[in-house]
Amino acid sequence: MKKICIVTGTRAEYGLLKPVIEKVNSANTMELQLVATGMHLSPEFGLTYREIEEDGYPISAKIEMLLSSDTGAGVTKSMGVALLGFADYFEEKRPDIVIILGDRYEALMAATAAMMARIPIAHIHGGETTEGAVDEAIRHSITKMSHIHFTAAEEYRKRVIQLGEQPQNVYHVGALGVENVKAVALLDRKTLEDVIQFTFRSPTIMVTFHPVTLDNRAAEEQFANLLQVIERHKELGVIFTKANADPDGRIVNQMIDDYVEKNHTRCAAYISLGQLRYLSALQFCDAVVGNSSSGIIEVPSFGIPTVNIGDRQRGRVSAESVIHCGNEEADIERALVRALSSEFKDSIRSIKNPYEGSHTSQRIVEVIEEALNGGIDLKKNFYDWS
Repeated sequence: MKKICIVTGTRAEYGLLKPVIEKVNSANTMELQLVATGMHLSPEFGLTYREIEEDGYPISAKIEMLLSSDTGAGVTKSMGVALLGFADYFEEKRPDIVIILGDRYEALMAATAAMMARIPIAHIHGGETTEGAVDEAIRHSITKMSHIHFTAAEEYRKRVIQLGEQPQNVYHVGALGVENVKAVALLDRKTLEDVIQFTFRSPTIMVTFHPVTLDNRAAEEQFANLLQVIERHKELGVIFTKANADPDGRIVNQMIDDYVEKNHTRCAAYISLGQLRYLSALQFCDAVVGNSSSGIIEVPSFGIPTVNIGDRQRGRVSAESVIHCGNEEADIERALVRALSSEFKDSIRSIKNPYEGSHTSQRIVEVIEEALNGGIDLKKNFYDWS
């Protein structure tokens, strides 16, 4: 049996990887080695490794890494701790391949340790651009360490090849998040309201805002502008999902808590909704506001608008339902009013999500199994783009 290591460090990432985890775990030819790290192991972020255990998946290792600091220095030290943990794990368990999704610093440390242990890497969601975040450099770095690539759009496949990866090793499969939207049986409104203790209004928006790690303006200032706009629209119900363990993430989360405390009759905040509750909530929201990749990738499949604020997601392929705006109050106000207008909603009802694929998770697992059976050469030749 081939030993397949899958690394997850956040609640959102686990939700995306879940269909791949399920297929590997149920395959007769594969042994799942599931590694939980990062926010999964933090009480501050909900100890979400428990969700993995509740889903019935065996966790092969829990690699502690987060320090109680979200400064640049604190995150860098957390990365060092993670690298030590992954080095020990890979030396002991020797998986045949490591599957990594995305562009977070936990993923970078897993990729670095796997590369030094001479273990091939399969990377999901490479080739994308997010010019306002340090994730941009991390994502491309993981691409250069990886041997098999699964991209969410054809444009991203071309970019991975442009980075020097061999075309035959780069697969456009679509986004796992879009597959999940179509596959998950969502909760009805009453059940969801009972579970999350929130009553949906008309209109209700979902807000997810992460610090923009390459922006000179403080996260506090940027998020305050968004809160000022929300404050002017007292008719709105608001669901906040909290920021990740990024530099200044705690500042954003404290501002959310303070705002919800003053506006608890129409607002609620959650550290982790989990995939089922998050996707279920989207079907009853009138718009998604913030700067999360989910607003770009998954939300268009619900036929609702996304207000994408600032530069954090700049460069990503976007559906027509995504309204891009600056992070000044006036910019956000105009975008929100447009998103909630009946004219705009009517115009996007039949849009196509550019991230939609076909049997995405199944294709990923099939390609990996085929590659392992044929043997993966760790010596990579640079492909010259012409």
